[in-house]
Amino acid sequence: MISRQQTIQQLRANPRVPVLILGGGCNGIALFRELALQGVRCLLVDKADFTAGATSKSSRMIHGGLRYLENREFKLVSESLHERNRLLTNAAHVVFPLKTTIPFFSRLGGAVQSALIFLGFSVRPGSRGSLITNLGLTYYDFVTRKDRRTPTHFLMPRDKALQALPGLNPEIIGTATYWDAMITEAERLCIELIHDAQRASPDCAALNYVVPQRLDGNHVSLKDLVTGETLLVEPQFVVNATGAWVDAANAILGEPTDFIGGTKGSHLVVDCPDLYNAIGDQMVYYQHADGRVCIVFRFLDKVIMGSTDIPVDDPDKATFDDREIEYMLVTLQGVFPGVKVNREHIVFAFCGVRPLPSTKSTVTANISRGHTIHFLEPAGARQVPIVCLIGGKWTTFRALAEQTADKLLSRLGLTRRVSTAGIPIGGGKDFPVADGDRAQWIARVSEKTKCTPQRTATLLGRYGTVAETIAATDNTPLESLPEYSAGEIEWMAANDAMVHLADLVYRRSTIGLLGNATIKTLTELAAVAGRILGWDKERQMIEVTRALPPQVRGAPRTGAQKAAPSDWTRIMHVMRSSNTPGENKP
Repeated sequence: MISRQQTIQQLRANPRVPVLILGGGCNGIALFRELALQGVRCLLVDKADFTAGATSKSSRMIHGGLRYLENREFKLVSESLHERNRLLTNAAHVVFPLKTTIPFFSRLGGAVQSALIFLGFSVRPGSRGSLITNLGLTYYDFVTRKDRRTPTHFLMPRDKALQALPGLNPEIIGTATYWDAMITEAERLCIELIHDAQRASPDCAALNYVVPQRLDGNHVSLKDLVTGETLLVEPQFVVNATGAWVDAANAILGEPTDFIGGTKGSHLVVDCPDLYNAIGDQMVYYQHADGRVCIVFRFLDKVIMGSTDIPVDDPDKATFDDREIEYMLVTLQGVFPGVKVNREHIVFAFCGVRPLPSTKSTVTANISRGHTIHFLEPAGARQVPIVCLIGGKWTTFRALAEQTADKLLSRLGLTRRVSTAGIPIGGGKDFPVADGDRAQWIARVSEKTKCTPQRTATLLGRYGTVAETIAATDNTPLESLPEYSAGEIEWMAANDAMVHLADLVYRRSTIGLLGNATIKTLTELAAVAGRILGWDKERQMIEVTRALPPQVRGAPRTGAQKAAPSDWTRIMHVMRSSNTPGENKP
């Protein structure tokens, strides 16, 4: 990635940029890459770190959106399923098919509520039975019939369902099983998109920790929070891709709006052997009596539980609270009554704000998860159009970026050079998907770099084919976290636009997400990264303090599912090879 100082020098030499993108989440970053591949010079800035908002706080699902069908959002579900399939191909190093099971407690449950919602009434969903769900899954299979990347769904009666998942509530009448997808290194994929963009167009620049201050005429004033400098740029278009902060950013630009009505979604990461074993190799997708959808699934050597859906007025004040923890623990008991998960099992909790459109609906589940593009044309002293990206979700980031880019290209008098629909992302390029190809790749790179096969496989699962470069660095394991090496940390510090230690821990890796941000680990990471970033002992201590999670859990992992470094090869292999397309029988 181009250094911060080089970027600032380039902007001072030539402040004219056709497109200024505010917001370094998945949508803004995807647009950055989209425009760069079309040869359009653009500048991407974020007031915090890249992906620091909802992008790094999602459920990590890449999915079609089964429940959106109730809202007649067939186009959104179809678009999402096609984008899911593209990610399974273009980001095969971090996106995997995910077998998903839905337990049922009735056949006709939720039918009346679903019918009313489908007809446009704002009512709260009920607990959906097998009939409604089977209809939705049949549509899933129909949409992807010409591009079958995952198996078709199937239903299972109660006895067989309890044999497959013995821990399920015995009061179920059966289950449905289908496939969507999950993403392991969500934040890293965004960093790879930035790398891809700058390789394609080196005059495109990306800066984190930069805030817009005002828009005067055709000049936008930006404050660099790292250097304290003020930058003036002259864009032809400003794209507001700040997610839940769209209205706040528009206010700074002198254009008050009321586009966003965000809701917060909170998740738990737990280290509970009983739950880990009860789930098996699938996500369990279930509903509480209030109609809210919940999920629980293995994430590497932990389990992720979620999610809530609570309206918030100020995304900067959205925090995880005890009521949400209690809600998720209680809802889980209704599905796995014999599995006891308590607060001591929680190793991490996170909360993000969905950038949903402003609406009068009081039922958050019925608010559209689709996306729209609003142009605020020049008015008064403001000579620059503001393009606002409203809504969207992880799965459809490329589609939204493509649609936005096409509108901008038309306004700029340019034509599209290339479609991104089939272009691999970062380490997904030339990724060896088949077992045999992967074994050959690991053997070749291991011999070339003198990195052990186990370590090479771990890096491949984390970075895709970029692992070949990282494998050639210092592979000395960290004392406090042997899954990572000194060279790996130094490589990220040198290449991934890190400003703070928290960037590394929470947005360049899954170290924090998996509950490994202990004081000992953070201290070692600060020392290693500090060698590259020029941090003295005092700065290292400051960075460690900033990177501490809300509740420090310094105790070592104790779960039976704890993965040793050599086990990561097995974990990633299982995620890729299980539930392969074509499996459609219980």
